Amino acid sequence: MGILSWIIVGGIAGWLGGLLMQGGGFGLLGNIIIGIAGGLIGGWLAGALFNVPDAMTGINLTSILVAFLGAIVLIFIIRLLRGGRRTG
Repeated sequence: MGILSWIIVGGIAGWLGGLLMQGGGFGLLGNIIIGIAGGLIGGWLAGALFNVPDAMTGINLTSILVAFLGAIVLIFIIRLLRGGRRTG
């Protein structure tokens, strides 16, 4: 997957994750970074837990879903580390 694909999928996943987790958000750049990191986490989890070899394959629904679920996990961890503060 190319860097542009990671940015697009990451942006979508981070934005959706921010909407679902209902917080102050992390801004556009923060959401993209969280989405990209979420894609890495989601891809690793999909491989480790469900034996899916290539969960992130491009700009498609499967990649967005995997990155979205990874972003949810990452946002949850960030909020735990921050002490559960919710802004916004």
